[in-house]
Amino acid sequence: MGRMDPEVAAVFADLAPLDLTDIPAARQALMDTRAAATADVEPSPAVTRTDHMIPGLDGAPDVRVRHYRPTDQAGIVPCLYWIHGGGHVLGQIEQDDPVMDHIVEAVGCAVVSVDWRRPPEYPFPAPMDDCYAGLSWTHRSAGELGVDPDRIAVGGASSGGGSAAGLALLARDRGEIPVCFQLLVYPMLDDRNVTPASLALTEPRVWNRQSNLIGWRCYVGDAVGTEAVSPYAAPTRATDLTGLPPAYLPVGDLDLFIDEDIEYAQRLLQADVPAELHIYPGGIHAFEVHAPGSALAQRFIRDRDEALQRAFQK
Repeated sequence: MGRMDPEVAAVFADLAPLDLTDIPAARQALMDTRAAATADVEPSPAVTRTDHMIPGLDGAPDVRVRHYRPTDQAGIVPCLYWIHGGGHVLGQIEQDDPVMDHIVEAVGCAVVSVDWRRPPEYPFPAPMDDCYAGLSWTHRSAGELGVDPDRIAVGGASSGGGSAAGLALLARDRGEIPVCFQLLVYPMLDDRNVTPASLALTEPRVWNRQSNLIGWRCYVGDAVGTEAVSPYAAPTRATDLTGLPPAYLPVGDLDLFIDEDIEYAQRLLQADVPAELHIYPGGIHAFEVHAPGSALAQRFIRDRDEALQRAFQK
């Protein structure tokens, strides 16, 4: 961690260690931390939020989605379908409310965010089924939501980014829902944990090897690390990446996922899929969340917003 960006390093010492050996306690700790961090953040008056309960896939329980939309926009807008992160076991829609408000305002699009069921109580494929159900509903409901059915992108951060990549593969293979773009923010893509970064990163204040091993085992169970893992769960398992929508992958160079993200971007390019990879020197996992006022985070946010704007241009 000696190469950490100085502004990120300034807040690093105050980060609480993450302990996934007690998942319920980790969930509560994360909720408390994020609630404190956003206590003074008011919802944007320029964004309207509406929650919906939609049918689950193939008789599964109903799924909650949250629709964000520009308050003053009556016409048709593009849509980002968002999957929140949390190492496959943590997190909830509400954690990303400020980010979604920002994206709606900065990009001029709508967002639909999905509240997927969490492992270990609900392992794969339940979370992916929820993600697909929400994407299918978004596409079917495009008219009433005021979104362009041909300009729906999928995106997410961390495990949400990995799930977005898996969802793009699933949508391609089923051929039911067109996806125009993938916003894969430092995505969690590989259950095997054999890259140099996944072996080296053990710092407890960031997403580390122990957390990653626990998260993947909760998600795919005893299949973890074997050829039985589905590419929709771990997209690096996919042998054919052709025909996928263009992708944007930003990641810090001190992130546990950097090696697998670089490899996935390269494989997309080799499959003739447009892919834009951004590496941020000195950036730890989720550095733009931990140090949002840093110059590095501001560059990350500006680059991400501009990538979405370009993707939604007709």
